[in-house]
Amino acid sequence: MTAVLFDFSGTLFRVESTESWLRGALAEAQMEFDEADLAEAALALEAMGALPGGVDPSWLPEDVASVWGVRDKSAELHRAAYTGLSRHVRLPDERLHDLLYDRHMAPAAWMPYPDTAEVLRTLRERGIGVGVVSNIGWDLRPVFREHGIDPYVDTYVLSYEHGVQKPDPRLFAVACAALDADPRDVVMVGDNRRADGGAAALGCAVHFVDHLPAEQRPDALRPVLDLVGVGAASRANGADPRQGKRENK
Repeated sequence: MTAVLFDFSGTLFRVESTESWLRGALAEAQMEFDEADLAEAALALEAMGALPGGVDPSWLPEDVASVWGVRDKSAELHRAAYTGLSRHVRLPDERLHDLLYDRHMAPAAWMPYPDTAEVLRTLRERGIGVGVVSNIGWDLRPVFREHGIDPYVDTYVLSYEHGVQKPDPRLFAVACAALDADPRDVVMVGDNRRADGGAAALGCAVHFVDHLPAEQRPDALRPVLDLVGVGAASRANGADPRQGKRENK
C-alpha cells in the first residue's frame, strides 16, 4: 500500500458532547441558562441530531428533509440543515442556533482519538501518503493545525469544496490523484460503511472503525499500520510508536 485515506469525524476526531457544545456556545455569547433548562435543551438537541458529528437525527422535520441528503455538498446546505434541526429546540435566544453551528467548527469542539497522531505520524515517517476525505460543510484544516496533526496530512478532500459527497467514488479519486497513488494501492479508513465504503468502487481496500467517544476507543486505528505493512516493520526495528507519543506530551 502506498497511501491511506481517512474520514474525519468518528474516525480521526470526535466532537464534544452535546451538553459541552451548548455550554460552550452559551459561554461565548455570555448568556445564562438555568441548569435544569440547559440539561433539557441538551437532550432535545441531541435527539434532533443538531450537533454535526454527533448522533443522527431521531426524525427529520419537513423543512430539513429536502436538504439533509445533500447537506455536505456546500457550506450553505450544511448550515441550513443543522441550524434547521436546532431551531426545532426552544432556546433562550434565537441567535444561539447560529452560534451553536459556529461553535461546532471551532478546534476546541474536537478531540483527536488517542492513537490518531501516533498512526498518522508513523505513516508519514514510513513514506505512506496520508489523505483526509470528509463529507463536511466547512474547512476542517484549522482543527488539524490546532491539534498539531496537520504536518502528517498530505491532502484534504472535502465534499463541500468539490460539490460531491461520499460514497461518490469521484471524491476518493481526487484524493488518490493528489497523492499520486493507484487506488488499488490505497486503504480507506472510516466509520460509515455506506459513505466510506464507496472507495471500494475504485478498487481501494476499506477498513472500518467504530464511531465511539474518544475515551472508549484508544487504539482502533493502530491495525491500519499492519494493513499497510508499517506496524510489523516498526516492531521488527524495535520501534514503539507510543514512545513518540509520550515524548510529545
